[in-house]
Amino acid sequence: MTDYYEVLGLPRGATQEEIKKAYRKLALKYHPDKNADNPEAEKKFKEVSESYEVLSDEKKRQMYDQYGSDALKGAGGMGGNGGAAGFSSMEEALHTFMGAFGGGGRGPGGGDAIFDSFFGQEFGEGQEYARQGVSKKAQLSISFEDAAKGIEKELAVTTNIECSSCNGNGARSPQDIKTCTTCHGSGQLHQSRGFFSMSSSCPHCHGSGKMITASCSECHGAGKVKKKQRVKVPIPAGIDDGMRLKMTGYGDAGEGGGPPGDLYVYIKVKPHDIFARDGDDVTLTLPVSLTEAALGCKKDLPRLLSKKPVRLTIPSGTQTGKILRVKGEGMKNVHGHGKGDLLIHVHVETPVNLSSKQKTMLEQFQETEKGLNSPERNSFLEKMKIFF
Repeated sequence: MTDYYEVLGLPRGATQEEIKKAYRKLALKYHPDKNADNPEAEKKFKEVSESYEVLSDEKKRQMYDQYGSDALKGAGGMGGNGGAAGFSSMEEALHTFMGAFGGGGRGPGGGDAIFDSFFGQEFGEGQEYARQGVSKKAQLSISFEDAAKGIEKELAVTTNIECSSCNGNGARSPQDIKTCTTCHGSGQLHQSRGFFSMSSSCPHCHGSGKMITASCSECHGAGKVKKKQRVKVPIPAGIDDGMRLKMTGYGDAGEGGGPPGDLYVYIKVKPHDIFARDGDDVTLTLPVSLTEAALGCKKDLPRLLSKKPVRLTIPSGTQTGKILRVKGEGMKNVHGHGKGDLLIHVHVETPVNLSSKQKTMLEQFQETEKGLNSPERNSFLEKMKIFF
């Protein structure tokens, strides 16, 4: 009766990490690929794999420790089930082997990914499958007004389209497409070493299973040709600088019958001389004189998309930094959720280059000033007293 601990060279109290480490070392040593002409190595490899399959499973290990290997016959595919070295199938043995090296279970990057490559089942290997074409990028510059109202722009793009002469197959005629003589049309080359079967993509036909004996004179065998085309891009009202539009199907032609790629258009909005943007709101900085801010006044302001001005009232005593709002005079929301507002930022301008008369008048006004005329200044001066 085989002693699984002895096969792996371990004591009975060995940890799972020690079991895994010992298995890796012995599996590499007796692997059939390294011992193609040594049947004893293949036998040893099967014993090592069987031992690891039992001892790496806590339930099987506990049953083996208590009752020996006979207790495992018929349970989990061990012993007399006709499997390879106690496994229910050769695939199970390989999964166990790859699991110890890949550290993972099923899925990308784990043991099964390596297993699939051994058995020629890696996705896309040895077969022609549909792939979407390459997508393209472009940039469009538009004015601030165009962004506000929306516009249609035309864009020139160069893409790889399917060759009309050969319908994308790259051959001069259908008779010039032959079955690959290396892989006999399968697209794969198979090798067997021991009980391992490995597959790889045919290097002559690159996995397509076909060979072109005479290339298309138009595309020279590529199956695609470059074409410059004009694309009309509908730009929605309210679009902002840096936003991206997707034009489906305006990229390069696909592979193996796959759909064409897409065209991604990045929008650049040129700055405006007067207006700026804050989300869906349009902002404007309005300079007013000292007397206009003190006495109050009315101002006619331009609208972004209309020649009719906005009539705005500046209240008396308006301070620099005050924001006045005009509802609904901003940008349309690009997703259709209403409109923003027009925000007027008031900037009180201090007069410069005063005449003698203006200076005299201001000095006379200064003499009449009281605390009530400058509440913010008085409050600040009160707070400053603690420093003096």
